Amino acid sequence: MFKGFSRSVIGASHVKKNIVCQDSSAYKIYEDFSIAVVADGHGSKKHFRSHIGSQMAVEAAVETVSSFCSDYESIEKELKENYDMILKNIEKQVIARWHKKIMKHFSENPVRPDEKKQFTEDEFSKIPIESYYGSTLVAAVMGRNFSFGFQIGDGSLVAVMEDGEAAMIMDYEESNPANITASICNKTASTMFSHFYTDKKKIFAIFVSTDGLYTSFGSDYDFLDYHTIIASQLYDMAVFESSVVKNITKRTHFGTEDDISLSCVYNGKTAESNAVVLRQKIEENKRRANARKARSNNR
Repeated sequence: MFKGFSRSVIGASHVKKNIVCQDSSAYKIYEDFSIAVVADGHGSKKHFRSHIGSQMAVEAAVETVSSFCSDYESIEKELKENYDMILKNIEKQVIARWHKKIMKHFSENPVRPDEKKQFTEDEFSKIPIESYYGSTLVAAVMGRNFSFGFQIGDGSLVAVMEDGEAAMIMDYEESNPANITASICNKTASTMFSHFYTDKKKIFAIFVSTDGLYTSFGSDYDFLDYHTIIASQLYDMAVFESSVVKNITKRTHFGTEDDISLSCVYNGKTAESNAVVLRQKIEENKRRANARKARSNNR
């Protein structure tokens, strides 16, 4: 029933500066549910192993969701009864798994001289080990009868409905102080997540992406319309993959020139029939875009 896709592309600014891609992405398909995940390692000085941290954040999310949803009938019932508690438990388990992974990596890979040389001894002594690996995380899950997602830090989650409408159904708002970045490495990370759950909406596909994709668009309208367009290509994965990889690679030269990761899961059974509806929605979106442009020009 479910199919998926994921890809991470290095940003133009990282190529110029000879910096590794700090994004990671993955998807996992099971009979009753599917998972799409992206993570964006922080680029600042103290997060010098964030590319590893983002990979481990993705792994931790996939492993945790897979474990929680392994008894599908049970998790479906529990989510109906108290989804908020279940999702908070999932988020806490993701953090715990991530910590275990990064501490194992640290024990096997002590800080190298070339990693430490950019700091004074005093500066370095004040950086928690977790910060070396700091990362954001966005995850989406589609089940046979429910969907949910969770997020810490920036990035986007877009659902494309069966009628072609695209929406950011989990609007992420950082409630933490301005000088604290929402990150899986924070001591209070479990309080910084946002999440959503639904067993009502007729979702065809869910896309998650790092903020490099969002910043390559001029408006929310354009960003959402883009998801309707690419969703219309999901019935032919070969065409979709070629088109999307080419496009997001091009988009790494727009906006912040950041790395871009895109991952999705969708209903493979309805992909072909939904393509017709989605193409009609694309034409409708074009008319709306032209109307907005005309109104803007007349002001």
